Amino acid sequence: MEQKVAIKRAVITGATGMIGATLARLLLKDGVEVTALIRPGSPKRGQLPEHERLHIAECSLDELGTLSLEDGRPYDAWFHLGWMGTYGDSRNDVYLQNRNITHTLDAVTLAHRLGCRVFVGAGSQAEYGRVRENTAWKGKEEHPVGIPLDDTVPERPETGYGAAKLCAGRLSRILCESLGMRHVWTRFLSVYGPFDNSYTMVMSGIYRMLRGESPDYTKGEQMWDYIYSEDAARAMYLAAVYGRDQAVYCIGSGTARPLASYICRIRDAAAPGREIGIGKLPYPPGQVMYLCANISKLTEDTGFEPEISFEEGIRRTVDWCREEMKRK
Repeated sequence: MEQKVAIKRAVITGATGMIGATLARLLLKDGVEVTALIRPGSPKRGQLPEHERLHIAECSLDELGTLSLEDGRPYDAWFHLGWMGTYGDSRNDVYLQNRNITHTLDAVTLAHRLGCRVFVGAGSQAEYGRVRENTAWKGKEEHPVGIPLDDTVPERPETGYGAAKLCAGRLSRILCESLGMRHVWTRFLSVYGPFDNSYTMVMSGIYRMLRGESPDYTKGEQMWDYIYSEDAARAMYLAAVYGRDQAVYCIGSGTARPLASYICRIRDAAAPGREIGIGKLPYPPGQVMYLCANISKLTEDTGFEPEISFEEGIRRTVDWCREEMKRK
């Protein structure tokens, strides 16, 4: 592997989110000076550690076009994880999602002004939509089968969120090329771990079980690919250092399991023996039945391999949730 960038100084937008907060810790551990851009008055500011090499700047995404971070020393990398409207009805608020595209381009322009040599953006599996033509049922009672996602699979987003991510990735690539800056676009599948939002399937289930409740689920026949947040952040870091210019890397574990299997392992870590309602809920409209990342190119280019099993990752996540409940 050829090192493309030696990262000594980096900027992270969306630094209080699960991946951003984890990435900040990873960079700090590796001796990198980090500037974290967070929303003014962010209630998640406490998810970032106190550290002499961590600098926090309050800035809304709408202010990226006018923000000044210059201090006479160049930065090396920009990690763009900031995004508005990631959940619920806001995912189809097309005007809001369109603003995210502008924010991404503003981030590229500012990164170039700061001397960054690489811009790494956070895309999503939502850019693909449901890969219908590559998904089939082996049999009535068996699991859905499909193909793992990579840069060769056609993108057909079905939500405003997915369409905006796809557009932001392509336009930021063009802008980076015109500015002579390396561009890497990462597409995350299902990431879980500490600092995640409480409404996700993993976290909501954990919190309910820790409170003594028995959550209900679908049949859990979906074949999904979950990756622990530390592994996901490390993949993004390695993509910045070693990734090919204009590469698109899907980030996941590279293996898929039935969702019911993940749910049972969450139960075993949070509330062993508890009855859970697998099969009590119907599948929602547009349910993705197969979701797996092809990480072969990511591994070949950067050396990335997942290190944390789901069993270990969910144990760590449950422990973190217990501590969170104690603090509240």
